[in-house]
Amino acid sequence: MESLNIYSVQVILFLTCGAAMATMENDQIIKENNCETKMGLPCVLEAFTSIFEIGSISNKCCGELVVLGKVCHSAFVKRTLENPLFKDLSPTTIIAKSIQTWNNCLALIDSPSPSA
Repeated sequence: MESLNIYSVQVILFLTCGAAMATMENDQIIKENNCETKMGLPCVLEAFTSIFEIGSISNKCCGELVVLGKVCHSAFVKRTLENPLFKDLSPTTIIAKSIQTWNNCLALIDSPSPSA
């Protein structure tokens, strides 16, 4: 019985440390890449709404999202999912919406603009 308790404690420590490491890793990525300075607040809110709620992102904000970069975008999404306020959201759904938003913005920015 004691070995079962030790095993349980080890699993809990592993899971807790793993979550803390993931948070530290995302925070480090965000800090090292100056991610927090690359997008204006209105576009941050639009991107957040399009991923974590129901909404769309404007062409202007798609441009800012692409400039932000995929590394920063992914780190922000992962860090948000680690926040207890968002514990009831499905990570699979959010990651899918994140990828969809990124791909849509990338396609929009990469596509040639129509001739005037």
